[in-house]
Parts: sequence; structure tokens; C-alpha cells
Amino acid sequence: MPDNTLRARDEAFWQTFADRYDVQPGPINLENGYFGRLSRTVVDEYQRRIEHINSSNSVHVRQRFEQLESVEIRAQLADLLRVPAEALALTRNATDGLQSLIRNYNRLQPGDQVLVCDLEYDTVKSAMRWLAKNRGVEVIEIEPPHPASFDSLVECYRAAFKQYPRLKLMALTHVTHRTGLVMPVKAIASLAQEHGVDVILDGAHALGQIEFDLDELGIMFAGYNLHKWIGAPLTLGFLYIAPHRLEDIDPDMGEFHFPANDIRARTPYCTPNIPALLTLPLVFEEHRAIGGAAAKGARLNYLRNLWVETVRDVPGIEIMTPNDPRLYCGITSMRFTHHADQQVLAERLLNEYNLFTVARSGSACGQCIRITPGLTSTARDMRLIAQALIELS
Repeated sequence: MPDNTLRARDEAFWQTFADRYDVQPGPINLENGYFGRLSRTVVDEYQRRIEHINSSNSVHVRQRFEQLESVEIRAQLADLLRVPAEALALTRNATDGLQSLIRNYNRLQPGDQVLVCDLEYDTVKSAMRWLAKNRGVEVIEIEPPHPASFDSLVECYRAAFKQYPRLKLMALTHVTHRTGLVMPVKAIASLAQEHGVDVILDGAHALGQIEFDLDELGIMFAGYNLHKWIGAPLTLGFLYIAPHRLEDIDPDMGEFHFPANDIRARTPYCTPNIPALLTLPLVFEEHRAIGGAAAKGARLNYLRNLWVETVRDVPGIEIMTPNDPRLYCGITSMRFTHHADQQVLAERLLNEYNLFTVARSGSACGQCIRITPGLTSTARDMRLIAQALIELS
């Protein structure tokens, strides 16, 4: 396998990869953080599986999927993550998994404290606030420093652990959806453990573009999806619970279809999107064939740096993530400092330059525009966004 840093710059190679995807004419999509495209072969497999399950109906599902295929798929996912299969349960998306972990975490007592920061996903924030209403805990909300550095982020959490000694649980996002900031998860999780605080990790934007090992990170509970950088259809995600911590998460609302010592009891029992699940062996195969998260991440970072380094020092533009490779990935946000409403500028990027981005708000550091290249994006696309940003600044 060629060096990923060199391959990331190989436009001819990535064009052969992009040619495997169908892209409609229209704006250049720089909002690939929402969900990823399916390759043409996965689309074909998905359609084939839809037709097969539709025609075979419950005969195949009861005889094959429930007993064999779903077990094999979970084992393949576990192999991809290098964790035991019994640590994983399939969900519809990361949000489903995170909500299940939060509402079923059973080590809280009235008067305990739980921690979130302003950069968390809104649904995660609301789930933690639900704990306050239903468990009698106190929600502590912090605002990490901006501009951020590795050390300042770690110190922010160190200070919170010292200031709030009744903290028992915290949410932490690996890659923040607003700015693309990559949090120093291992360092923060280590501090949390020292202070007796459990971490529930939101890995929605990390899986597939960042290499990580959950054991090395020190993470016991996490939620992920498979539809961003892995290449799977929508409606697929999973939760992770370290096997020795399973008892700290109750079966979901009395779920009884699986034994209490089975992680699958931590999710609602339902009829899933079986055709989508049956595409996963092919999805995993294609993900590995391209080089996995190492290759994808290197390419996305390269594309990100093309536009970021062009505009970083332009007056009137602020890049929201630091220039520390430990703290950024392909997702990066910026803002026009002379304009209060970034949504207006996002609309101008679309209407005047044919570039589709998304405005984000809700964090203490302010409104911004999120720019996310995808695996079909090109160096030319990055030059176009950089030039547009310079002109609009």
C-alpha cells in the first residue's frame, strides 16, 4: 500500500475512486459531513437486497438473517473496530445509541452531576438534561476555550473535574459537528477516570476518517453511525459498551428479547432495515480496500488543508479549528469576522459560486460555516472554495 500522505495528493488515483459514485449535476457539495454517498456497487447490492427481502419476506429473515447473517455482520464490524463482538449492538444511528446509553446508565443518584460542553450535539445535550428532570441530577455545562489548543482543552476539563466533585457522568464528542474540532479524547478520558467520571463518547464524525483504538482511548461507552465515512446506507449505527461495564447500562426500558447479559438488550427490539444491514459485508470490504480510515483521513485532511492554508491569514476570515494536526480532521469551519449572520454568506456561496456548505450555530465561539470535503471532492473544488471565501471576505 502506498504511503497515505503521498496517495492523498494523487488526484488521478482519487478520480478513479470518485468514478465509482454517481453524482447529480448541481452545486459542488462541500457538506459531506451530513452523510456519505454509497458507491455504485453498494447501491446495486442494496437494491438487490431490497428485492430479495421483499420477495422472500420473513422466510429468509427468520431462517437466515436472524440466526446467521446478523451474527456474521456484527462479527465483521467487531473485527473492523478490533473489539469483541459482544461489545457491540446495532442501532439506527449514533443518536439512537447515545440516547440509549444516557437514559439507561444506572450509576446516578439524585444530587450527582453530569457534564456537557457547548460543542456537543444538541440531542446529546437534551438527553443529559432529561437526566436532570428524571434522575434528579444537576447538569453542568462548560465552554472550552476558543481558540483552542490541546493543552487548554485538557486543562478546561481538569478544572471542571476539580470544581464539580459530584460529577459522575459526562458526554464527550470525538469530532465536534459544529467546528470540526477533534477533542483530545484519550487525555480527557484519563482525567475523567482519575476523578471517577464515566465518559459517553459521541463518535459520529470520527469513525472512518480517524484511526483510533477504543481500549487505548480509555472509552467504556460510545455511539457511532456507519453512514458518514464508512460508506453504508442510512439507518445504520451501533453502540459500544466495554464488556466488563455492561451491567452499568440497564436493558432498554425492560427489553426482554435478549438476556440481560447481552448488549443487544440495551437497544429497542424492532424490525431493522434488513436490506441495508445486508450491504455491510460489501461496505466493509470496500472501506478496507481503499485503505480504511488511514487513507480516507489522509485524503480528507489534505483537501481540508488546501483551502484552509490558502485563507487562514486573509483579513476578515477566521478558521475555527487550530493548526494542530491532533485537533483537526476533514471537517473544518470558518466565519467571516465582519458579518454577524453567517447563514447569509453560506447562501451567497451557493447562489454566487455554486458551492454548497452549511451554517452552524449554538456554540459559545459563535456562528460559523462548516466546510466538509468528501471522498469525491477534488483539489480543484478546494481552490474554488478558497477563492470564493477570499472574494467574499
